Amino acid sequence: MTTRRRRMLEDLQLRGLAPKTQQCDVAAVHQLAQYYRRPPDQLSEAELRQYFLSLLNEKNVAESTFRIHLYGIRFFYELTLKRPWPVFDRVRPRNIQKLPVVFSPREVRDLLALVKNPTARMCLRLIYACGLRLREGTPLQISDIDSQRMLVLVRQGKGGKDRSVPLADRTLQL
Repeated sequence: MTTRRRRMLEDLQLRGLAPKTQQCDVAAVHQLAQYYRRPPDQLSEAELRQYFLSLLNEKNVAESTFRIHLYGIRFFYELTLKRPWPVFDRVRPRNIQKLPVVFSPREVRDLLALVKNPTARMCLRLIYACGLRLREGTPLQISDIDSQRMLVLVRQGKGGKDRSVPLADRTLQL
């Protein structure tokens, strides 16, 4: 592991960023280095500008992928290398507002009926009924269900935060 990469990882950890965010940010800088076949600390601001244009125009990456690259590379240059370049003030990800796909109750029932394992089916029902993210619902334990207060305790949810979500009586009975 190079010194710059190690230092960036340490900076990300000191910032308190989630491990997955750290991996994505380091990978974004690594892909930049692969694109130019040179260490990223040897690149010019003009090359960075061209890289972001290539992400948009040649690779046509999704908005979320573009944001990951922008924020990871920006972190590396501004915080790890202490190079606050103006290109970072000009680069803005597209802000496309898409409506989420929402299944009808019938479609949800049909999907859940396809799951043959009863434990997995119940886990998916609980995740759906409580509006949990998969990463929040899959590590749930029976002890996380408070049937007296009709709550489910979600540990280490998004942002590493604990929270309680309401539990419907029908879901508890199932």
